[in-house]
Amino acid sequence: MVPELILGSWLTIGNGISEKEGFSLMDAALDQGINFFDTADVYNKGGAETQIGIWLKTKSRSQVMVATKAFGQMSDSPLDKGLSLRHLMNACKASLERLQTDYIDLYQCHRYDVDTPLEETCFAMNSLINKGWIRYWGVSQWSAVQITNAVRICEKHNWPKPISNQPIYNMLNRSLETEVMTVCETEGLGLITYSPLAQGLLSGKYSSADVPEGSRAKDPVMGKMFPLKRLTEDNFRIIEQLKQIASDLNVTMSVLCLAWLLRKKPVSGVIFGATKLEQLTENCKASGLIFANDVFEKIESILSNHPKDQYTGNLVGHGIIQKGY
Repeated sequence: MVPELILGSWLTIGNGISEKEGFSLMDAALDQGINFFDTADVYNKGGAETQIGIWLKTKSRSQVMVATKAFGQMSDSPLDKGLSLRHLMNACKASLERLQTDYIDLYQCHRYDVDTPLEETCFAMNSLINKGWIRYWGVSQWSAVQITNAVRICEKHNWPKPISNQPIYNMLNRSLETEVMTVCETEGLGLITYSPLAQGLLSGKYSSADVPEGSRAKDPVMGKMFPLKRLTEDNFRIIEQLKQIASDLNVTMSVLCLAWLLRKKPVSGVIFGATKLEQLTENCKASGLIFANDVFEKIESILSNHPKDQYTGNLVGHGIIQKGY
């Protein structure tokens, strides 16, 4: 069981904002009912985990869930990356030390490792669970085939199966709907999606290629990862139309985008980042917000980007029922 909204830490906690601001954000999140915090070892090379760990020591551990990830290179050594048994054991131990905790609630494969046999990765996760270092394991940005293969391997050996997938998903990036979303529901993996606002592009702040002052794209730290390629006239046209829908519903763009994602089965929760308390408070309004069907239809007509079959051009993806040929 996870909350609909999950506080992420990429580019923010331990990096783009001060320690005091990070602690205030996490305190406020917990007060709002957000008891799930997502991070990764590569976020500021352990900086995010370290700050979360300091904060976590002041809380009741059993009442807070922490998810972290491993895969990315943590040093110049070629041994210090990937999903091998050796690296996952070392990486998990290091994450536990930074987080100042005895266990990790959800340990995720940050990406798929083509250099390590999948069976070895599944065995490593089984070993970490048996050691008591992690409670559950999941994946991030894996394909439908990779997820299915991992589930079959775990079933064959009676190892714990992955319980979650953390893919990118937002109104401008819907590739998840093509195959992965259905496979996750079929195989019993919950989806905790990230980048719901396309790193702020869907927040409504951006209306042209001119980046506004005070935005994430303008920030010297966080702006380095901003998807400038999405600053297109087509996207600005979409955003302006979405703003009108948000205005008609008397909600902000952020709330509209988050609520749209939360109504997509089998999405379990949506990870969002924040740099200010006002942003966190505003985003929490998306939880429990229900739209009428005609609102979804209007949004679909504006986006006009639902995945399509490569042969027929028909809409495909989760929730689309194909009839005949």
